[in-house]
Amino acid sequence: MSDFILPDIGEGIVECELVKWLVAEGDVIEEDQPVAEVMTDKALVEIPAPYKGRVTRLYHKEGDIAKVHAPLFELVEEDGEGGASNAVPETPAETNTTDSAPSPAPQAPAGDGDDSPEDFILPDIGEGIVECEVVEWLVAEGDEIEEDQPVVEVMTDKAMVEITAPKAGRVTKLYHEQQAMAKVHAPLFAFIPREREEGAAPKPAASAQPAPEAKPAVNAPSQKTGHQRIPASPAVRRLVRENNLNLADIVGSGKDGRVLKADVLAHLEQPAKPAAAEPSPAPAAGRSRRAPAGEQEVRVEPIRGMKAAMARSMVASASTIPHFNFSEDIDVTDLLKLREQLKPVAEARGSRLTLMPFIMKAMALAVQEYPILNSQLNDDATEIHYLPSCNIGMAVDGKAGLIVPNVKGVEHLTLLEVADEVARLTEAARSGRVSQDDLKGGTISISNIGALGGTYAAPIINAPEVAIVALGRTQKLPRFDADGQVVERAIMTVSWAGDHRIIDGGTIARFCNLWKGYLESPQTMLLHMG
Repeated sequence: MSDFILPDIGEGIVECELVKWLVAEGDVIEEDQPVAEVMTDKALVEIPAPYKGRVTRLYHKEGDIAKVHAPLFELVEEDGEGGASNAVPETPAETNTTDSAPSPAPQAPAGDGDDSPEDFILPDIGEGIVECEVVEWLVAEGDEIEEDQPVVEVMTDKAMVEITAPKAGRVTKLYHEQQAMAKVHAPLFAFIPREREEGAAPKPAASAQPAPEAKPAVNAPSQKTGHQRIPASPAVRRLVRENNLNLADIVGSGKDGRVLKADVLAHLEQPAKPAAAEPSPAPAAGRSRRAPAGEQEVRVEPIRGMKAAMARSMVASASTIPHFNFSEDIDVTDLLKLREQLKPVAEARGSRLTLMPFIMKAMALAVQEYPILNSQLNDDATEIHYLPSCNIGMAVDGKAGLIVPNVKGVEHLTLLEVADEVARLTEAARSGRVSQDDLKGGTISISNIGALGGTYAAPIINAPEVAIVALGRTQKLPRFDADGQVVERAIMTVSWAGDHRIIDGGTIARFCNLWKGYLESPQTMLLHMG
């Protein structure tokens, strides 16, 4: 028996009106069967059942206001024949003896029902996302948690998401191990709310102790003992994980023994000497490379999350869009000088001014003359949709994989505002914490391969966009000036890819020439900025 928690049903929505129940108490329902219709301030939404079971309680009447992350109805999972869990919703004392066989361990000690755990149902965490990978549990079974405390980090095919506790209480069960796939609308963990646990008698609380102790074998990720949880932020925990350390081995200097980033860095410096005692594995690894083929092992790694999403989208784009490629050299000598002049002004304001804001701003200006590069095709390629805003995406090579957040409305932003957005999105992308809104709505993309040393590329269009450009590294190359003298110039090579169904070679060449003109003479952009 578990409560179905009303999930997030829209950005910024915290409550909704229960318009109509589509089931009644006692009804047996199927997985994904519509259970209720709720009205938000944006639309009428149908709430489906997370799994097959029998409805034992409806927490609201029609017309009531239901809160997001609060129980909506109570559901008993059916065993396939419909009879195994029928006794659970009836909670008189005499039914406890008949429940002992089919009931899981958390329900056995529920003498008066006050200290029985409730499931936290994984809510919708993004449009179209039905499952996610459990990256790291931030709590262990038996830990006390506070309201809004981070409980687990999960990875979708778009970003890293931190799941927080809906209320204070004690964790009794973690339903998934790390690297396991968790389903949306299915239980993620079980906990006893603190208000019910504090009101329970001491005896049931003591009897409830063996249940969590019987399950540490299932919860392999956590190695902590007792109910003590070492306090540390998710960022510190990630740093510990990336360096293959044990949080329990690090002495925390913060309040209540909290482990800080400085503590981790200090700990990393200490084992420098013992690390010298480990060179022996290196020769062994070298010898293993020369070992016979029969003794070598193939390492298999599943493609998940962002990598899987990128694989699907790139295959779809490359196989359905005829790409037209175009390369050009841009002299950015004057642009680099202008950037150096403006850098102190930007830094005084707290902004980091790179070439990217200039490149984006010039692109937004050129798009106004050639809106076809800021358009999209409908699914059957019968209509061109010209987009009203230039939302420029930038490919970022983060730890979780390649993602493309975008700066919204570049044509309306100042250079400093674009610079701030570029810095924010880059930091968020590299840590895997880009919001869904930052990933949606891109209209044209930039891939900065030059940051890794590349010069030329043949980028793949980020569908449903129709154009993408790859920026090569800037090189000091000889060029002839107006007097025929050889001079040193800063040259950046760019490689365009356009959707050849609607963009021909002449169009992309003329667009690139206009964009190039803005970058080679950046002062001319002042004449066109609105």
